[in-house]
Amino acid sequence: MARPRKQTYTLDMYLTKIKKGSISNDADVQRYFVWSNEQINGLIVTVLTDDYIPPIILGEEDNSQLRIADGGQRTFALNKFRYGNYKITSAVEDSVISYKKKVVDKEGNIGWEDAVFDIKGKTYEQLPDELKDTFNEYQIETVIHEHCDMDKISKYIKRYNATTPMNTNQKAFTYISAYAKTVRKILNNRFFIDYSNFTEKEKTKGVTERVVVETIMCSNHLDDWKKQMKTICAYLNENATQEEFDKLADNLHRLEKVITDDVQDIFNSKDSFIWLTLFERFTKLAIEDKKFVDFLREFKKRLKYKAVDGKLFDTVDDGAGTKDKAVIIAKLHILETLMLEYLHINKSDAEEIDYVSFIKENVGSDVTEEDIELFEMIANDKSGVIEDLDSWMLSDRNRPSLVALVGYAMREDNEDVLDEWLPVYEKNHSLIRNQKENFQLMKRSFEQFIAGRG
Repeated sequence: MARPRKQTYTLDMYLTKIKKGSISNDADVQRYFVWSNEQINGLIVTVLTDDYIPPIILGEEDNSQLRIADGGQRTFALNKFRYGNYKITSAVEDSVISYKKKVVDKEGNIGWEDAVFDIKGKTYEQLPDELKDTFNEYQIETVIHEHCDMDKISKYIKRYNATTPMNTNQKAFTYISAYAKTVRKILNNRFFIDYSNFTEKEKTKGVTERVVVETIMCSNHLDDWKKQMKTICAYLNENATQEEFDKLADNLHRLEKVITDDVQDIFNSKDSFIWLTLFERFTKLAIEDKKFVDFLREFKKRLKYKAVDGKLFDTVDDGAGTKDKAVIIAKLHILETLMLEYLHINKSDAEEIDYVSFIKENVGSDVTEEDIELFEMIANDKSGVIEDLDSWMLSDRNRPSLVALVGYAMREDNEDVLDEWLPVYEKNHSLIRNQKENFQLMKRSFEQFIAGRG
């Protein structure tokens, strides 16, 4: 493997490349900008006094795109001063900068004299021209690793930040390079901005990233639950699917529409992933989302004091780690039990069924996986006759019955009748949560519809 090459830029050239995107400071697993004003001030003083800054580490993709592996915070700070109108704060140390001031006498002769300038309270634009030149001409050293992809860049980020103050969440996040961009996209959702209870400090410290990955793990891979953030990220990097993240994004958009100010504090740094997992389960009940918020409101007022199997939600983790698998399962059991009771739904009717077994039981024991895929494709096609995209007929909860009925209709050579029957049945019936009963009612109605056509 070739050694990384070295490249020196003037600071002006380096920041221009950042501005144009030739050098990118947005590697998917990079942490947000977290430097304090004190750190920014110190870096600017370092540049203006021509002192030493360690090299910026870059990863170069085969298409020549450069991405910062180490030095993102320094780059953001320098860019903020040069182009972001950053003002050096009053707490800056060594604020008086010595420099050579250009002077021109009456005859037009150029000379230089010693001068000083106090940068306290000043922006880049307020610097003397000579100090602007000093800033722009500062030599930035870079070390470039060639033939990189995002996975390699993530590894370099881990390596070069091993001795820098990346916190546990931020470092762990570098282990989910396959979905880091997706997570960051989800974090731009208004749920995390306006409808939850995260502080700005928590957002910059990687807490919201942790909530997203814990929610994906809890909602989809609870049997393989990992306690540590790093282990979760590594597991999801290999085992998660894009569909799981897309479903979470959709759930957050749904919550945005119904969450009210009096319940948004429930979605905090400790328990958000539990509540978001509960909402994922709620979505399979085919009930309007407002009912979930009604339950949250009732939980805050009264139900949090109601024990389930002798345990309360707020005390179930007493004496145990809050992220232990047993604690999480217990919390979800308490919440789901209380929620179903509040909604007057029998737990047996809300339980998941074995999808494949259900299709075979109601269509034929000889049904193959290829047959089921065909039934699903036809079901998707026939769903177009339902005008309301949020209809119970198209809900996840009703999916086994719908696909099974499509399979039954196809085997009876009555597939075309579905186009007429589906909108009529959908308009005059509602979902029965027990899928066995639900399917039998749909099947009888379908058979009667066929008989009535003569």
